Amino acid sequence: MTDENLKPDPDIYYRIATLCTNANLRNTARVITQLYDEFLEPSGLLGTQFRLLGAVAANGSIALTPLAEALSLDPTTLARNLKPLERDGLVEVSVGEEDRRMRVVTLTETGRQALMTAIPLWEDAQTWIIDQLGEERWRGMLADWAELVSLANKR
Repeated sequence: MTDENLKPDPDIYYRIATLCTNANLRNTARVITQLYDEFLEPSGLLGTQFRLLGAVAANGSIALTPLAEALSLDPTTLARNLKPLERDGLVEVSVGEEDRRMRVVTLTETGRQALMTAIPLWEDAQTWIIDQLGEERWRGMLADWAELVSLANKR
């Protein structure tokens, strides 16, 4: 087979550059992450940190593995993302009482205060996004993303 036979139709390059679902989702996630980081900047938290603090607050003291599952993160990534929060005294990571191999995450009072400071800023970001799209379209997008995740997880 010659190199000539291996050349794809030139249209594929356009589709890769503009229509790739993965690339479009990653670009959207990057831009929206930056937007939320800007809104949350006065709190000193990044959007990823805010999400982690919110998840810990929602669950109370929670082991790393169930928390990672709830956030769709692998435990190693979660542990790495928790390190700055632990360093700054926003969460405490301790050894499990029944199983000393287990690590349990708890929101500290400092973390609770940081979260309370950030919530109105996050609400502003949410409102801005919803205002730009309209609530019906926004809810439709959330449903579409959830369905896409479900389909990908079934694959």
